Amino acid sequence: MSDQPESNTLFLPSLRVTGFRGIGNLEIPRLGRVTLISGRNGVGKTTVLEAVRVYAARGRPGVLNALLEQREELSPYRDEDNDPVVAPDYAALFHGRLASRDTTISIGPVGHADALTIRAPRALDWSDEQLELLRDWSLDAAGSVEIRALAVAFRGQNYFLPWLIAADDSESLRATTRISSRMRRRRLDQEWPAPFECESLGPGLLSNQRLASLWNDVALTEDEDRATESLRLIRGNEIDRVAVVGGDRAGYRMGIGQRVLVKLAGTSSPVPLKSLGDGATRIFGVALALANSRSGFLVIDEAENGIHHLVQTEFWQMLLTTAHRNNVQVLATTHSWDCVRGFARAAMENTTTEGILTRLERSGDGIRAIAYTEEELQTAADHNIEVR
Repeated sequence: MSDQPESNTLFLPSLRVTGFRGIGNLEIPRLGRVTLISGRNGVGKTTVLEAVRVYAARGRPGVLNALLEQREELSPYRDEDNDPVVAPDYAALFHGRLASRDTTISIGPVGHADALTIRAPRALDWSDEQLELLRDWSLDAAGSVEIRALAVAFRGQNYFLPWLIAADDSESLRATTRISSRMRRRRLDQEWPAPFECESLGPGLLSNQRLASLWNDVALTEDEDRATESLRLIRGNEIDRVAVVGGDRAGYRMGIGQRVLVKLAGTSSPVPLKSLGDGATRIFGVALALANSRSGFLVIDEAENGIHHLVQTEFWQMLLTTAHRNNVQVLATTHSWDCVRGFARAAMENTTTEGILTRLERSGDGIRAIAYTEEELQTAADHNIEVR
């Protein structure tokens, strides 16, 4: 039986996050096919997107490490050759950066047992099943090292992620470092639940390399045509064709990697996509990400970046329509009133895809979520009622 929901259901109809980064406790009772999250700086909008990424990945270490590396939350260590290295600082994942034996992160639907939990730290014994494979490696002083680890649990299964704790004994530290590198390379048990596809965008523009990778995955499909069509929101019928070029040895020697070129109607030579402006690059990236996250999630931080206010409604119409067609659940954040207004208009016009605005605000020591239906959102947009 597939781990994924049917196409007419949402992967996360609601969301509860506890103990994760700056969120002590947050409940969003209802999410839509497309949910736009607003709120002041520092209230936790980006953290919600990160929580969804962790849930979609089922807590896999690659995503946990990527989140920490993006924010440069790393701890210095020395490897077995006594060279300086850095490793993910897992304490930064926990609320208040406090990771004691009683600390737990929980991410999942509200009132549902299907939640992902991360507990830390705990001491592991060599009898633990996840560590049995380490016996096959000749690791100096391995038997005398106390290994501390995160315990990730989902649907009754557990795996352990070694956490490098600085040791006074250099021999123990070298062994711990080596054990951690082996464990990070080891694949999770095949029975661990499969992850959802989950693309993440923003707040900056995608690199040429990332755009080229996303394009290559949809080349010569109907999604290629839709991505090209998305550029017409910015440049109208000027857009003729799109192609990815470069990547050969000669180009790399000249410092030129892969890049996206656009053929404009009435011109003989293509131009770089990025020469058309941030809006074109942003919308093209969103269209490609929607194509690459079928039956999964797309999270967009600061969705308004680069997109002119006159294009906001068309942008959200494209996103709502494609999310429904590709069975993608989208969560995005914004600070922009133009973005909220464009989202409201598009959501009201689209009768097949539900769009919900959720505003986050501080309430005492916690965070409260206030949801707006499409009708309430349209009223707010018509009367300039503040909902950001």
